[in-house]
Amino acid sequence: MIDVNLPLILGAALLATASPGPATLAIAGASMASGRRAGLALAAGVTTGSWMWSIAAATGLGAVMAANVWAFEALRYVGGAYLLYLAARSARSALRGGAAVAAGQRAVGLRAAYGKGLALHLTNPKAIAFFAALFAVGVPSDAPVETLALVVAAVGLQSLAVFHGYALLFASAPLAAGYARLRRGFDAVFALAFGAAGVKILTSRLG
Repeated sequence: MIDVNLPLILGAALLATASPGPATLAIAGASMASGRRAGLALAAGVTTGSWMWSIAAATGLGAVMAANVWAFEALRYVGGAYLLYLAARSARSALRGGAAVAAGQRAVGLRAAYGKGLALHLTNPKAIAFFAALFAVGVPSDAPVETLALVVAAVGLQSLAVFHGYALLFASAPLAAGYARLRRGFDAVFALAFGAAGVKILTSRLG
């Protein structure tokens, strides 16, 4: 196996994964509003998306997309639009009151939560840009399959631990109780955060 600086790769991936962003916000919101199972399901979707982009970058798709700006542009528009959609949903929830909204949030399906997490990560153009750079800089171009598999597995397992850790953390009783008391305020913050991320993606060129 060709030597790779795995600690450096994992450190960079940890910073990108654990830092606040649309995925971590969505996991936090799902866990506080709908409980541990919904948060874990959404985290599983995000983790699946992370694995998919990591494998794509390891197999050269990241370099192909980097060489074709139109692919990044298409992903940018889709990702930005999806974040604005999430912002609109959060804003609508913040403007509505009553127990009916909270009950509807608690009743969210696990499949829907998983799909939301997967869509959120697959439509994030920064994810493929990050993984493409990670493999281009951190892994030699002539690395054998087993080396690529090691990096993909290590980064993927770390992402799984971080995203699911967020789900468990925000599903804790104190945070869930705080969300129940301040639901409209939390949803307003989520709306602003998703909206700002969507606008930023739509107005910046990543390719």
